[in-house]
Amino acid sequence: MRRHFLVVMSALLCICARTSPADESARAQMKGLDEQVQEVKSDVLSIAAGPLVNVVLFPLLLVIVLMGQSSGWAATMPDVYRLVRTILYIDLGLLVFNILPIYPLDGGQILRALLWFVLGRARSLMVATILGLIGVAAFIGLALWRQDLWLGAIAVFMLMNCWGGLQQARALLRFAKLPRRDGLACPSCGTAPPLGDYWKCGKCGQPFDTFQTHAICPHCGTQFAQTKCLDCGAVTPMNDWMVASLVPSKL
Repeated sequence: MRRHFLVVMSALLCICARTSPADESARAQMKGLDEQVQEVKSDVLSIAAGPLVNVVLFPLLLVIVLMGQSSGWAATMPDVYRLVRTILYIDLGLLVFNILPIYPLDGGQILRALLWFVLGRARSLMVATILGLIGVAAFIGLALWRQDLWLGAIAVFMLMNCWGGLQQARALLRFAKLPRRDGLACPSCGTAPPLGDYWKCGKCGQPFDTFQTHAICPHCGTQFAQTKCLDCGAVTPMNDWMVASLVPSKL
């Protein structure tokens, strides 16, 4: 009787330990989402590092300027006083300029990273670049009004970056609408690969569909042990892509 009980319990444990394809897909989705969230967090922290430096320096410089003003530095040490006051103004100007929600400034990139959680990669970039174009128009108007060549150069730089980001967002949206291959999903982000010759052979440079040819270049016969996900950029073995259900791409 005891032996029979142990056999039944072992069988139940084996059944419970088995994972269905839906579980595998959900696990891949959660893993991919967590990795993308960590990537966005790291991007936000790296982008915000510049404005944070200005935030930290501003009160320190302000205290030095106020202390110098009360101590009469303007009369005793005029050059030092003007230098510290100029650095304070530059720091404040950089802080205000960088936190403007205009792409590709730091504020616009932070806005894009935050919108990613709601809109996805492509739509967040689209919104950030459209807002950036509005800001660029304002900068151009300000440069013409003040007849400032430096502001005009900044506006041109921002316009070029906004236009490039807008084209990238359009390309990402077109890529998201491509038909996807059934029965496969990226083990990192859980997204199904697209159908078509979107992979390039590292040896001959010719495009091919790595999943149709089982990671073998049909032009030169090179075998690839790993495959790159075009959605998240992760490089994983081909066998790890085999799942039964898919996770839709959120671009």
